[in-house]
Amino acid sequence: MYTILATGGFLLFIVGLFWLRKRLRKRLEAKLSHTEPGMPNQVFGGRLGRYLGQPLLAISRVAIWITLLAMLQAYGTVVLRFFPATKYTSYQVTNWLFSALAGFGKNVIAYAPNLILLAFICLITFYLIKVNEYFFGELRDEKLRIRGFYSDWAQPTAKLTKALILVASVIVASPYLPGSQSPAFKGISVFLGVLLSLGSTSAVAHGVSGTILTYMRAFQVGDFVRIGNDVGEVIEKTLLVTRMCTQKNEVITIPNGTVLGGVVVNYSAEARKRGVIFHTLVTIGYSAPWRQVHQLLLSAALSTEGVLQDPPPFVLQTALNDFYVSYELNAYTVKPRDMQNIYSILHQNIQDTFNEAGVEINSPHYASLRDGNETTIPHSYVPKEYKHPVFEVREVNVSASSAAGHQERENSDVVHDPEVVQ
Repeated sequence: MYTILATGGFLLFIVGLFWLRKRLRKRLEAKLSHTEPGMPNQVFGGRLGRYLGQPLLAISRVAIWITLLAMLQAYGTVVLRFFPATKYTSYQVTNWLFSALAGFGKNVIAYAPNLILLAFICLITFYLIKVNEYFFGELRDEKLRIRGFYSDWAQPTAKLTKALILVASVIVASPYLPGSQSPAFKGISVFLGVLLSLGSTSAVAHGVSGTILTYMRAFQVGDFVRIGNDVGEVIEKTLLVTRMCTQKNEVITIPNGTVLGGVVVNYSAEARKRGVIFHTLVTIGYSAPWRQVHQLLLSAALSTEGVLQDPPPFVLQTALNDFYVSYELNAYTVKPRDMQNIYSILHQNIQDTFNEAGVEINSPHYASLRDGNETTIPHSYVPKEYKHPVFEVREVNVSASSAAGHQERENSDVVHDPEVVQ
């Protein structure tokens, strides 16, 4: 009878405990998240709910489970004492449990100074990280300015500072951790140190390179760059690697050590200001007046979509070769990502413009035998009294020479047999 009553009371206690847990959780969440607009406690309440809400809920959850386990032990002890066969066992279990709890309590009391120190270190570390995030967040949003410190440095610097704070806190707290003086703890520390030293050499090199690249400001995410032989848009820049998407939609991962050791060409840096210059080379013979060639090239560039009218395109004569002139057409664009399409349209326009003007796009080469009736000098430079030299032509009897050659080949093909001659 007493066992049934104890069991019923224990079940009612469990139901009441979980009901109380639900009510406390709702009220705690409501208190922590309750803020009234315009009230002075709005900021405090919001920050209190954000920083202490989850820890308080976790503490309440742990307290309820401890209470439940304690009541379960009390219920088991009471029920066992109701039966003569298990009465002695109940005393033994109770003594063992209380002795274990007493030993645990002594250890906790002895470790309390170290525990307080660890809690203090954790608290200091927590607020240092919060101050670090707030300070560099203000720099990132440009609400706070420091001369010579760029806003895009804020996030990586915040990460580096956070890592230094965490490493320093671990170093300071490690002597106060439970078992920190044991041989096992020291052996694990040495093993991890050797493992990191041997296995992270290249990773550390790439990490240092990534840090240097960040403060060099060679490129940002979204820039259109050339790294080595690869051209594309930077889609991700981490501490170890840089990822870029090419114009063929290929994602390339390049270690930061390789990026730092190579040449980086940033097309987007000047494209944001005046525009980036792209160029193409055309070779035209000396027979075409260079002023006309300049005009045709500029006309083709100005009719190309994506080419800026201001600054205007320009032409450079890069070489006076033996048989032709090298013309370099330079134009500005603010769309470096579309440079392939712009090049293609520009080349089409150059062909159309030169064809309409009757100027051939070629690189003529002359042999030693040349028709002197036509000179490569433009007509505007040729004197009026100039006379074309006569080109000498001689007639060759092709049929007679061919017949003689054929007869010689037939004679050479005859085989003389000695027996037939006799």
